[in-house]
Amino acid sequence: MNKIYNNLTVENLTKTDWFNQFDEHQQEKIIEGLENNLDVSIYAKKEFSWLQMWQIIDGLKNNLDISWYAKSEFDYGQMEEIRLGLEDNLNVSIYAKIEFNCLEMEQIRLGLEDNLDVLIYAKPEFNDIQMKQIRLGLEEKLDVSVYAKKEFSWQQMQKIRRRLEKEAREKLRNEQKNI
Repeated sequence: MNKIYNNLTVENLTKTDWFNQFDEHQQEKIIEGLENNLDVSIYAKKEFSWLQMWQIIDGLKNNLDISWYAKSEFDYGQMEEIRLGLEDNLNVSIYAKIEFNCLEMEQIRLGLEDNLDVLIYAKPEFNDIQMKQIRLGLEEKLDVSVYAKKEFSWQQMQKIRRRLEKEAREKLRNEQKNI
């Protein structure tokens, strides 16, 4: 945003050529930011969709370090996952990477929320469903190294995970019988 617009009222700003370059939804988000005394220059850019602007606004309102995700390379879903991680004080540096889509980022974020060793599956060679199978195994304290391999499909991972869970239950039952 050019400095020429800094001293304009919201009403007058909406009548400028600069403002009119944005679509209706983007304009609404710019007005929302101005009304909330946010620095709209961070997101009032043509390359951000209104959904991306929304994520940036939410981060600004919550005093988050939006520099992690206020980048046009991230779609709004990726931005949301990074924002959610920042809100929970998670180490977003593990997944705030363009090579992860929003569903993969979600699996990594969920693992971080549960204090799991997400580095086992926070790898671009795994898709989100494979990541989920590994995360579920980690939650159950299984030896996921058995199936956390890119050559296994998520269906294969799921079968192995379920078998490991069944074996763990049987082992626990046997140990309880011997007590």
